[in-house]
Amino acid sequence: MEAVVDELPVILHAFWLTVRLTVISGLIALAWGTVLAAMRVSPLPVLRAAAAIYVNVLRNTPLTLIIVFCGLGLGTVMDVQFSRDDLSVNNFWLSTIGLSAYTAAFVCEVIRSGVNTVPMGQAEAARSIGLTFLQTLRLVILPQAVRAVIAPLGSLLIALTKNTTVAAAIGVAEAALRMKNLFDAHGDAVIPLFLGFAAGFVVLTLPVGLLFGWLSRRLAVAR
Repeated sequence: MEAVVDELPVILHAFWLTVRLTVISGLIALAWGTVLAAMRVSPLPVLRAAAAIYVNVLRNTPLTLIIVFCGLGLGTVMDVQFSRDDLSVNNFWLSTIGLSAYTAAFVCEVIRSGVNTVPMGQAEAARSIGLTFLQTLRLVILPQAVRAVIAPLGSLLIALTKNTTVAAAIGVAEAALRMKNLFDAHGDAVIPLFLGFAAGFVVLTLPVGLLFGWLSRRLAVAR
């Protein structure tokens, strides 16, 4: 355990980067996934088709492939730059794009499943009093849909936390890459280092699962 104690500042910094990746990507994915869900239940066939294509392509593409595309395709070939001076900042935001785009496809399907739990009569009643599709979605459907899928959204956030390790593929110094570097530097302490990083992910994800489970029970929609 001496290696874990000696490298504790490095480990904590790596997990702080993991937390930042998770929070920023999660918020973007939630917003974009909600838009996609609205498109999938839209009365316009073009929007439904576009959202369906996006979701099916992203859900069936390996996350590693998406992250590598963001790092090499967007960053190197297409020259998408967030910082000309700091490569780590650029890689961080390119990874955020990939994680957000990938996770949003799953958020879309979770929210769409929540929309399907709302009785059709409520939407029809809203339209009968003159509300538009967007007003009905925003004021009537989505509030109930989100409350119905809080637990699955929590599971997606936990999955996103673990998926941030894929960002190591383009050099983002989060927990997985730091663990690999520490393995190289402390070959005699592989098991303690692994247990330390594993414990770190448990500390991050277990409270999230408990919190979203409690919220799911607290905010459940009575039918």
